[in-house]
Amino acid sequence: MKHDVAWKPHGTSWSLLDALAAVRQEADHYRTSVEMARHISWSADASGAIRTVSARWAEVTGIDVNKALDNGWLDAIYPDDVERTLCAWRLALETASSIDVDYRLQTSSGYRWFRSCASPHFNHDGEVLAWFGTLEDIDDRKRAQSALLASEERFRLAAEAAGVGIWDYDALLGRRLWSDVFRAMLGLAADVPAEPATALALVVPEDRPILQKVVDSISYGDTHPRFELTVRIHRANDGVLRWMQTSGWRVKAANGRIERILVTVRDVTEQLTAEQRVRWAAEHDHLTKLINRAAFNQLLQDAIERADRSEAAGLTLALFDVDHLKEINDTFGHDAGDMLLRAVADRLVTALGDDVVVARLGGDEFAAIVEASPNGLAEDRIRFALHTLRQPVLADSITLECQATAGIASYPQDGQSARDLLKTADLALYAGKASARGELSRFRPEMRASMQRRTSMLSVARMIARDDRAVPFYQPKVRLSDGALSGFEALLRWRHETLGIQGPETIAAAFEDLTAATSLGERMLQRICADLTRWRDDGLTLTRVALNLSPAEFRREDLFDRIMGQLHSHSLPAKLLELEVTETVFLGRGAESVGNTLASFHNAGVTVALDDFGTGYASLKHLREYPVDVIKIDRSFVADLLTEPGDAAIVNAVLGLANQLGIAVVAEGVETAQQAAYLRTRNCSHAQGYLFGRPMPANEARELLAAGFCARAAD
Repeated sequence: MKHDVAWKPHGTSWSLLDALAAVRQEADHYRTSVEMARHISWSADASGAIRTVSARWAEVTGIDVNKALDNGWLDAIYPDDVERTLCAWRLALETASSIDVDYRLQTSSGYRWFRSCASPHFNHDGEVLAWFGTLEDIDDRKRAQSALLASEERFRLAAEAAGVGIWDYDALLGRRLWSDVFRAMLGLAADVPAEPATALALVVPEDRPILQKVVDSISYGDTHPRFELTVRIHRANDGVLRWMQTSGWRVKAANGRIERILVTVRDVTEQLTAEQRVRWAAEHDHLTKLINRAAFNQLLQDAIERADRSEAAGLTLALFDVDHLKEINDTFGHDAGDMLLRAVADRLVTALGDDVVVARLGGDEFAAIVEASPNGLAEDRIRFALHTLRQPVLADSITLECQATAGIASYPQDGQSARDLLKTADLALYAGKASARGELSRFRPEMRASMQRRTSMLSVARMIARDDRAVPFYQPKVRLSDGALSGFEALLRWRHETLGIQGPETIAAAFEDLTAATSLGERMLQRICADLTRWRDDGLTLTRVALNLSPAEFRREDLFDRIMGQLHSHSLPAKLLELEVTETVFLGRGAESVGNTLASFHNAGVTVALDDFGTGYASLKHLREYPVDVIKIDRSFVADLLTEPGDAAIVNAVLGLANQLGIAVVAEGVETAQQAAYLRTRNCSHAQGYLFGRPMPANEARELLAAGFCARAAD
């Protein structure tokens, strides 16, 4: 090895003393570098006897360097590691190859792990002259590895306990490990090799490319750290179809090479089945099995877009209203009315044909979309459907008269959007029910007189907001486990000068209007905050109050600031407010900003509740995309919970899904102790309904708080 020496001016000569001084200086520099190194340097002769050890040995072990020479260093090794170390050393001497061995070495603070590495030094004939090596303290690394192994073992045990399968692949060693749970998921015996081809063969053919892509990514060097996929398999032992949800993590070394892949596998067959039931319920009417209003709205929009792309195609919207349903319910009971509605649904589907979309919009109202058919032919088909409806319905020796009135409107002449078309068809239906029951009425521009009613509602709503006539009525919510009061829902009422307290249905149109809805919402929030402030000042323990937000209010950019400003002005914490929204806020105008607004409320501590869950179009999608803290099961599912297996199945599925997602559940419309008991046994945490209390004015709600309300009926 060439070493630099001090520079001498040209023309001068080096003396022998100068040369020796330079060599001595270089040797001192080398010795100092060795002594300053954090590792322990050592050398041995050709037989393996230690000849030199750096001073670092004494600093670390507290043992004199001379005692480490020859074979004295073995006395400092942990007894259990001696034989293993000697075996490695003998093998290195026999093969004249490098040695790399870990062992525990005595130090001043106890035994610590060290790594000993050495390489032989050869002469020109290839004979070993000496050995040069180092000792490196790796105790911290060893402890970290032990902790990692312990952590991995705990992870495996936890995964086993949770029923999660493990697929562990060590890319460096080429070793694969399948847990017992994973083998059971696949229906494989314990002795089946953990080969990707074995698992791939069980995947249904349509899903194999998905899994194969992940397997191939290992050899391709894909270092994306995370991957997720869901595939279907046929279990090896019985051929049963199962859904497997897979989550994987790729761990790469410092050089970027994948060194390990850890995969967790969960059998989600039952979960998906439950989600499918909930999704179906979200898109369909549970009584008639037809699609519901929200799903129909989307299909109508899709049909309009198709009509725009095909100028020759016609589009007719028909709304049907079943005549005299209320009288049938009052006379023969709701079971007879339900049977009539199911008969209407079946007859409409049969009469209109498979190419027509038929939906139940709610109550006694149905709808149909007739596409690619001229107006005259569409009218003929709808008249034929009305004719078939007129046949009586026989129900348990009772004959029910069946008849419906229809109103139709055509796109684009009667409306330029789905909303407008629904309005004009509804105007035609309204006119038909007034003058031509049982017949078909086509929209005419003069029918817009009904819009005056909406205008009147908006005028009344503006008066309510202006004169501060909005009054919150509070309906209690209870905790089903003990019947304790857990909150209120604030429902809008308003004071009429002569008629007294009126319900929100008298101003229903106002909730679709931006200005009116915002004004009413502000008045309601002001009243709620004032009530909470008074209750707090009276020394009462406050509970959360839920306020309904209409879709129109989300079109205001200052919604968050306005609501939070009210809370701050009354010094009320955000946790006392819950905002209830229905899925219509996600489907209407301004839906693109709803997610951000709800996230702002959620982050500020305000609870977000999804109301009427299960009756809408895409509730599952909303649970995934928006911050939802509470699900409110719609009263329509609770009403027949004990008598309709379908309703019970839907409620159970919703509760199971909510529990898995960590979302609280409130069941609405609980009217009997039996309903409450059933919900409690299914881990439904909260409920509200007439069983626990009707909507009440603020003074009565205060009395409940003061009395420490507990709904014994929940028992």
